[in-house]
Amino acid sequence: MKRILVVAIVAFTAFTTYAQDKPNIVLLFVDDYGWSDIGYRNDSFQTPNLDQLKTESLDFERAYIPTPTCSPSRLSLLTGKEAVRLQMVRHIHLDPKKPDAKYGLWPSDPVQMPSLNYLPLEEVTYAEKLKEFGYYNYFIGKWHLGHKGRYPKDQGFDEEFGVTDHGHPKSYYFPFFKGGDPNGFLKNYKKGDYLTDVLTDGAVDFISGYDKKDPFMLTFWYYSVHGPSVGRKDLLKKYHAKGIEGKYADHHAMVEAMDESVGRVRKALEEKGIADNTVIIVISDQGGAYTNAPLRGGKKGGDTLAEGGARVPFMIYYPGVTKANTVCHTPVQSVDVFPTLVEIASGKKCTDKQIQGVSLLPLLKGKEIKERNLFGFRSYEDQYCSIVSGDFKIIKYHSGKYELYNVVKDRSETNNLIGTGLKVENKLKKDLEKWEKEAVPAYGPHQLNL
Repeated sequence: MKRILVVAIVAFTAFTTYAQDKPNIVLLFVDDYGWSDIGYRNDSFQTPNLDQLKTESLDFERAYIPTPTCSPSRLSLLTGKEAVRLQMVRHIHLDPKKPDAKYGLWPSDPVQMPSLNYLPLEEVTYAEKLKEFGYYNYFIGKWHLGHKGRYPKDQGFDEEFGVTDHGHPKSYYFPFFKGGDPNGFLKNYKKGDYLTDVLTDGAVDFISGYDKKDPFMLTFWYYSVHGPSVGRKDLLKKYHAKGIEGKYADHHAMVEAMDESVGRVRKALEEKGIADNTVIIVISDQGGAYTNAPLRGGKKGGDTLAEGGARVPFMIYYPGVTKANTVCHTPVQSVDVFPTLVEIASGKKCTDKQIQGVSLLPLLKGKEIKERNLFGFRSYEDQYCSIVSGDFKIIKYHSGKYELYNVVKDRSETNNLIGTGLKVENKLKKDLEKWEKEAVPAYGPHQLNL
């Protein structure tokens, strides 16, 4: 009997050590959340929970989205790939007359580039990779990478909640979506219920009720703060009282509701007793729809590859690894999340050859990563591709125009350095041209029978 007890204790200890070696992971992906829409950068916004997380995290000052728009940004985060390489250069916008069409067109796109209408099922997601290392994957919220049959559960996630075919709600108040909720996730709610709170309830319930021996990854992709700008009424009063007017007041209220959500998720981790063994990642899918000052540009206005559109909030808290309240000035991209997750989950170097991202684990440990070029691409208007290299950035237009900025000294991109004799201009132009030939698919509507 004594021998059996000893064996049982050893087995339990081995299991506990294994569990501790595998941290849980929570990824909070916010929609249209601007780089400057956060309290520690702009005191117009009240974000105490994100401000607190920043004091405990590594904050990436220069984080970029390769294709800053809804669906492509999700593809890049999920797969570690530049979305343009998979022919997804715009958000999914299905033609009701062709609901199963593989590609879609945008009427005002000057080059009429077709864009993929869903993430191909054969693509490897971080959920599928983490499953190999024993992780249980739970997905909450906005998907926007394909219709039913191409949902999170079809791409490596074990469970999903709040998923729809919609890119945004009709309102953040119930019944939320135009045409209702055919998937049934959100039908048992009532008038007055607020979407961000409902989804957060789902996240808290998952954390508090999790009883599996495996580590988990919770992927929470917010619909917020994407339009329509509908602030929670109790918070909206506060911003009206401060003199903030119109939909911008709603936007402030939505940001605060999202920040409350972050706080509730963290509290659930603490109450579960796993906060010290849980990695938290916060990132946005593109710049905000309102002002992104001091950065130029944003989600709208034909200037999305400028800093205000492509540069986003991004922080990682890895207990025992990241040094509290530190800032990283190395340019990084959302494609880097995939290999970073793989290395956190596996404890080994990510050797995936199909991705463009690189692991950020060295940066999390206070080391450096190799200098590289970061590329941007989207196909809506004249401005269409970019390259970031060190302090410099070039933006290219279909019309032949180029812009060159030192975005460290001139983060507002007011001083165009094209033609001023800088050697970096020719180098970046050549590097961008080479990348375009390699990464941008050469196809047109006639080749795809569109």
